[in-house]
Amino acid sequence: MSGFQGLRRYSRHLLIPEVGVQGQRRLQETRALCIGAGGLGAPVLSYLAAAGVGRIGIMDADVVDETNLQRQVLFATSDIGRVKVEVAAERLRAMNPLISVDPMAVEFDERNGRELVRLYDVILDCTDRFESRYLINDACVLEQKPDVYSSIFRFDGQVSVFGFQGGPCYRCLFPEAPPAHSVPTCAEGGVLGVLAGMVGSFAANEALKLLLGIGEPLAARMLLVDASVGATQEVRFARDPQCVLCGDSPSLTDLRLETVSDFAPRVDVEEIGAAQLDRALAQARLLDVREPHEAVLGTVEGAIAIPASQLEARMHELDTADRYIVACRVGERSRWAVARLRDAGFKKLGHLEGGLLAYAVYDHALEIF
Repeated sequence: MSGFQGLRRYSRHLLIPEVGVQGQRRLQETRALCIGAGGLGAPVLSYLAAAGVGRIGIMDADVVDETNLQRQVLFATSDIGRVKVEVAAERLRAMNPLISVDPMAVEFDERNGRELVRLYDVILDCTDRFESRYLINDACVLEQKPDVYSSIFRFDGQVSVFGFQGGPCYRCLFPEAPPAHSVPTCAEGGVLGVLAGMVGSFAANEALKLLLGIGEPLAARMLLVDASVGATQEVRFARDPQCVLCGDSPSLTDLRLETVSDFAPRVDVEEIGAAQLDRALAQARLLDVREPHEAVLGTVEGAIAIPASQLEARMHELDTADRYIVACRVGERSRWAVARLRDAGFKKLGHLEGGLLAYAVYDHALEIF
């Protein structure tokens, strides 16, 4: 710490018994790498810098775009067209001149991943691509560094800590990348700007707990944030003994680019509105293709639950003679599922428009999905 200036700057931390002078000095000696300087990266970087994390790495190869400004609060209109990491580094240094910042305008990939992860104490995954999430997770597990994961879409956010002290990793929860375009990006489906701040703050909190060695990290737990109702829920999960990376007999021993699989084109299908679903189910079965961590929020009685990520392997459980109405949370993965079912010979198909979230809003007696 830099004398009196540091004492005054961090005085509110010093008053916390779990932090104090010793904890603040520990933060000054730690290093955090934030991969992604967008909506999630902005609050993460701001709070890590304000907290006094001694060295902060920022990785992002993108430039500031006008569409970023609705949620990426490190940037201003005058920054449009500038390299994100350069602008972010300027803001953080102005915010706290007592820290060091490493701006890196490159992509995190299989060539540089392990070497970069090795240099930092905690890694924050603030990306929005599945390929990056797998690479970051794998590098962290292989280098024994905690991976603070966060993601956002529309009103929904997720936060967890993977690979902490031998705990489950991202691949334990998602063994394979989902089919391409089965999960829309924020650019395709939108995101509430303030959600980035909410979820990013949770992620920064996890990083600070890890760096300070206090509290209980979100290891083997995932925090689900629903900004539409102002609610959070926790989902617990365990390490998969069959995991190719952290299981009992791992087969993945170095980084590889996990590409998303090809996807079937969308097809025309009968759209079933939320108000018509109950009547339609009198002559059909509901096929719920949400992933397990989403389904824990509630189910529809009598529905057949087959996650989209398992549909190809479990399609034999369905009967082509039956009629199915396919649904997911918001109506995106279910469209992909309809296309795959149609290719496999299923003709009697309908699609729940707006997903189970729209149905829950329509039927107020239901849990919010």
